[in-house]
Amino acid sequence: MSLIKRNGSNFPSFPAFFDDLFASNLFDWNNSNYSSTQTTIPSVNIRETHDNFEVEMAAPGMSKDDFKVELDGNTLTISSSKKHEQEDKQDGYSRREFSYQSFQRSFTLPKDVVDEDKIGAQYENGLLRLTIPKKEEAKKKAPRLIEIS
Repeated sequence: MSLIKRNGSNFPSFPAFFDDLFASNLFDWNNSNYSSTQTTIPSVNIRETHDNFEVEMAAPGMSKDDFKVELDGNTLTISSSKKHEQEDKQDGYSRREFSYQSFQRSFTLPKDVVDEDKIGAQYENGLLRLTIPKKEEAKKKAPRLIEIS
């Protein structure tokens, strides 16, 4: 006796590849934290307040010197490249281990909204925080009541 996979549909002409398509990881958006090479990219939270844009990037185990934050026009790029090498020699044997980690995330900021000279960044407890202030003229003003005469 052999087992045969059957489509439970009442429409036998419905192509089987649709079953495979909908069963695949195409709709599994929980893996959005991986690049095309299946390496981890740090998660980012972005929040807009009245005065600023705030960016938080989770990057535990790194130091502030591991990051490069660059603004080119209205493109903000956060990148890192970290190299670790270790070599142990004992009783005529040697063991050498090394690892390389790098990532790059880019964000397009709204044109003529950001006060470029006042962007600040700090790294503490595995969290990189950027504060990107808005220009005064770009801040939304509170609604005002207009009197009718």
